[in-house]
Amino acid sequence: MEKMMKEYIEEAEQALLHTYNRYQVVLDKGEGVYLYDIEGKKYLDFCAGIAVFALGYANKKYNDALKAQIDKVIHTSNYYYNVPAIEAAKKLKKVSGMDRVFFTNSGAEAVEGAIKAARKYAYLKDGRTDHEIIAMEHSFHGRTMGALSVTGNPKYREAFEPMIGNIRFARLNDFDSVLSQVTERTCAVILETVQGEGGIFPAKERFLQQVKELCEEKDILLILDEIQCGMGRTGFMYAWQKYGIKPDIMATAKALGCGVPVGAFLMTEEVAARSLTSGDHGTTYGGNPLAAAAINIVLDLFEENHIIDNVKETGVYLEEKLDSLVSRFDFIRERRGLGLMQGLVFDRPVGDIITAALERGLILINAGADIIRFVPPLIITKEHVDEMMAILTDCMAI
Repeated sequence: MEKMMKEYIEEAEQALLHTYNRYQVVLDKGEGVYLYDIEGKKYLDFCAGIAVFALGYANKKYNDALKAQIDKVIHTSNYYYNVPAIEAAKKLKKVSGMDRVFFTNSGAEAVEGAIKAARKYAYLKDGRTDHEIIAMEHSFHGRTMGALSVTGNPKYREAFEPMIGNIRFARLNDFDSVLSQVTERTCAVILETVQGEGGIFPAKERFLQQVKELCEEKDILLILDEIQCGMGRTGFMYAWQKYGIKPDIMATAKALGCGVPVGAFLMTEEVAARSLTSGDHGTTYGGNPLAAAAINIVLDLFEENHIIDNVKETGVYLEEKLDSLVSRFDFIRERRGLGLMQGLVFDRPVGDIITAALERGLILINAGADIIRFVPPLIITKEHVDEMMAILTDCMAI
């Protein structure tokens, strides 16, 4: 069987574009919070496909719902209505408190749509096409050209310049830096409520309130990217709900479909009435019956299984355990995060620890060279946290 694993990897290296440095494992199947490779080795998954598989693997109700939709119709295009998309939009409006929904195929596409909506909103006000967007340093919004343009890490952007232009960068949790970037042309501020790839940095409540007040005062749109931190991961369906503020536009994806590629951007009725209209935006696959069926069953199971309650309880336990590591090991600087979106910050690169954990049957990922990120399925229990802790501690004691 060892030869089979090696052969698959060699075939992949010959066929796939070399844009990922993959771990030398070929995953085959999953059950609950565990994954198995093609040799049958079992892994405790604290990555969840990068915060995607919130409900865990082989959930029968989820699988059955998708199978039933496959047997009916998978795709029809947006020239026609379909019932799953209508139901999914209603449910998503209910849990988010937003008013209008546009379904996409990914988080990056949701950000692209949000940017277009903001610029169209500003264009309809004054007819100008030179409006600016303020984004945050160290942010990550996606790899497409628009999303990349508002991603606050130069290393991702520089080889692909020029970007879409008229983007200014401020610092998360530094309101004065945001204020210094505002001009009469500013049409939107975009930020992640909790920065993910940039190092697990939650926005502070006062900062978000100040940005919201600024946006209301100057008729600037607030766009919140909840692609990674949304869908219950922080102990709230959307992280901004913790702070008592509401965005004008919001992007969501990842756990929205729990594995089926789907995202969405949502907006208030006011923005919807004064921005995108017929012919302004579209997508062939977005909101097709299969993707919408995934959203429907995901939101149903979140409610049925009290997922957010579990995140609040297990998230506190995870925080306590990670804090104990900060106290125990001098080379760990701090823990930060919310709920089941946590990061341990080290004083050194963490690649060797993540590799050692993988060899011992624990899947972890980083968020920058010196941060281990913990974004497990939202169904984990305290026992799974203990199991993770035992392996991780063993790896760090080497």
